[in-house]
Amino acid sequence: MYDLIIIGGGPAGLAAAVYAARQKVNFCIISKDIGGQTKWSSDVENYLGFHLVSGEQLVEKFEEHIKDYKIDVKSEDVNEIKKKNSCFVVKCSKKEYETKTILIASGKKPRELNVPGEKEFRSKGVTYCATCDAPLFADKTVAVVGGGNAALDAALLLEKYAKKIYIITINDKMMGEKGLLDRVNKSKNIEVVAKTGTKAIKGKKFVEKIVVEASGKKKELAVDGVFIEIGSIPSVDFDKLTKKNKWNEIVIHSKDYISNQTSVKGIFAAGDVTDVPEKQIIVAAGEGVKAVLGVFKWLGKK
Repeated sequence: MYDLIIIGGGPAGLAAAVYAARQKVNFCIISKDIGGQTKWSSDVENYLGFHLVSGEQLVEKFEEHIKDYKIDVKSEDVNEIKKKNSCFVVKCSKKEYETKTILIASGKKPRELNVPGEKEFRSKGVTYCATCDAPLFADKTVAVVGGGNAALDAALLLEKYAKKIYIITINDKMMGEKGLLDRVNKSKNIEVVAKTGTKAIKGKKFVEKIVVEASGKKKELAVDGVFIEIGSIPSVDFDKLTKKNKWNEIVIHSKDYISNQTSVKGIFAAGDVTDVPEKQIIVAAGEGVKAVLGVFKWLGKK
């Protein structure tokens, strides 16, 4: 019987884990993806203490920190959480674990386009992580599908490798931070294709074309890869217990001076998986700390 199980290994879960380790709480982290969405970031310029660091480098620092505390990390998928008397059962791909409290910090996962060819060519040219896969497309032509900061960030990262990048957006124009927009507009290798929808991805063994439509007319663009950057959705498939908002984010609130408590007493949540509007690495880390302090209060009351 654990005092606490943290589901998720991103900034929220890891920050919570450091505090739990220092308080000598009997706990573990369950995650197959240490670092979470932070690993997808190319350049991070607004994390306190680091003037400029890549997402991958920042995750390495996170890992060093949790190794110092010899934190128990179980590399498993969580399939379900269930109530059991006054405690909980966390059902995973390998085994089950019992715990007095749960902290859900599972973050988000990429939103899919749901067009023909997307699933067939996943890992064969279709990808959701420019930071992970950009080097594989050196001197290639690629398409980035999306209309916001994620698409801009992906295109600028790909510019270091690919010879040609199309950004395909259904919007009238690209939206995002001015600094990113200025860099994209100045690039000779990036072409924004606005007011255009993505209809299909084609190829034989690997991606060869993307089918787009503008003003009712379809055409094919020859590409070697498609980077899908249309946002993300909360990773809550395993959670049928807590209350969600219309975006399927876990609703958290402070009640009885206990921070980040969900609609189920004993279950807490933090980071991008929650209804906290600011989705930032540093915010997630702070929310993880708030949540685990709430856990300590809850355990103290019990």
